Amino acid sequence: MSINFSRRKFIWYSSAVFSSSLLLKACSNNQTSTPTSAGGESDFKVAIALPGVITDGTWNQSGYEGLQLAKQNLGAETAFVEKVSQADQTEILTDFARKNYNLIFAHGGQFDAAIQQVAPQFPNTFFIAVNGAIQGENIAALRINHQQASYLCGIIAASMTKSNQIAYIAGQKFAATEEELRGLELGAKSVNPNIKVTSTFTGDWNDIAQAKEATLALISAGNDVVFQWLDNASPAVLQTASEKGVYAFGNTKDQLELAPKAVLTSAVKRMDLAIAYITELAKNKQLKGEVYKIGLEKPDILSLGKFGDMVPEDIQKKALDAKQEIIDNKIKISG
Repeated sequence: MSINFSRRKFIWYSSAVFSSSLLLKACSNNQTSTPTSAGGESDFKVAIALPGVITDGTWNQSGYEGLQLAKQNLGAETAFVEKVSQADQTEILTDFARKNYNLIFAHGGQFDAAIQQVAPQFPNTFFIAVNGAIQGENIAALRINHQQASYLCGIIAASMTKSNQIAYIAGQKFAATEEELRGLELGAKSVNPNIKVTSTFTGDWNDIAQAKEATLALISAGNDVVFQWLDNASPAVLQTASEKGVYAFGNTKDQLELAPKAVLTSAVKRMDLAIAYITELAKNKQLKGEVYKIGLEKPDILSLGKFGDMVPEDIQKKALDAKQEIIDNKIKISG
């Protein structure tokens, strides 16, 4: 069974008292059901709170797709809420826990404080801070090694820039984005120690107009390569870069096709597979309260995407050689 609650309906349903017939009617209007292997409802329930929409083509969609893998492969009963604002995080996580979901994913480092507030009240529920920097008795963090992928992109950026100025743009500043920024800087400076790296955080992962405005400002300041990590707003950055004749990087998904004249490559992060992996650990009662960090050693989860035609083969080789050296622990990237 998979349930999709809008934020407003989710809160309303959770606070009201229903008769059994009304509850069944409400659920039938907001879910699609998939029978478990036993033909009935699953006793393993997984939910995810998403800061954006599941059709953004990047971060939130990958989280939703991970939930679907949990349903398909493990027979889990699932539910999700889209567009969870910072103000509603605690309430949404609490409602899931009260509904006895065994595993709750909070899909973004911006949920850390809310998880720390809610998790101690529900010791029988495990909370996963995706991109988080927290852990506890019933709290684990799921992290992609953003620093490794951005280090490789930094090598490519430094090799392609003409102005020796590259930029990083993301929605919010927290541990994962700061880690990614640091990797970009270290990779670029391994090629050119004098390169300048500028960063900006828009405060909104999905505001298209804001993303375009920030990108134009960075380009006007002389940056001719832009590494972005946004959600629904990411195409605006890539397409603006293309229009202005500068380069950019895709993120989370392989985004080359969105702006083939601008995208050098993408930091591909298969969060769907990572979420499915954590879910399987939880179902097998193997999940621990620690940070699970997945890097380039698992190429099905973290890798570079397709290279744009403008990237010379020797630069591609330089990045791929560095990738192998990171895997072999010959290049050690410090935070």
